[in-house]
Amino acid sequence: MERTPLAEFEAALKQRLEALWGTPPNLYKALANHPAILAAWTEFANTLRNETRTPRALRELVILRGAQVARSEYEWAQHLRMARKAGVREAQIEALQNWRASPDFDPKEKAALALAEAVTHGRVSDEVYREAMRHFDHHDYVELTVIAAFYAMVARVLDAMGVQLEADTREYSPKLS
Repeated sequence: MERTPLAEFEAALKQRLEALWGTPPNLYKALANHPAILAAWTEFANTLRNETRTPRALRELVILRGAQVARSEYEWAQHLRMARKAGVREAQIEALQNWRASPDFDPKEKAALALAEAVTHGRVSDEVYREAMRHFDHHDYVELTVIAAFYAMVARVLDAMGVQLEADTREYSPKLS
């Protein structure tokens, strides 16, 4: 059920969105009901996507796992394409729900996935932190933590606003747990 109507973009914001993302997704059209929030959201999302140093495939794994944990069909569908484009292997996508037992993930990826789950659930244990710090420095830890937290927020916003999937993303069957 759509709760928040899709709105038109202010001209300057539309130009910025198209420059960054091409055709803006329904999430951005729903956020367009509040142009100032959409503008801030856009710049923050751009920073997380384009001004980071952790590998894009690793960041997309973090986002996909968070989407599974949050049961966000929309987030999963949007980021599945991005993950594939970034080089996430199909075997990893298929094994993501059971990543702990899967040989398809190396220890660094498993540390990032544990962090993604912990952040999405709202509590990072000392054990998860210590394992992450075995593989990442503080810069990358902050980056992955903020990415996981931002996309946990995205899932909550999508749910609260009832944002519907775009027709071209419906083919991506969600693997949510």
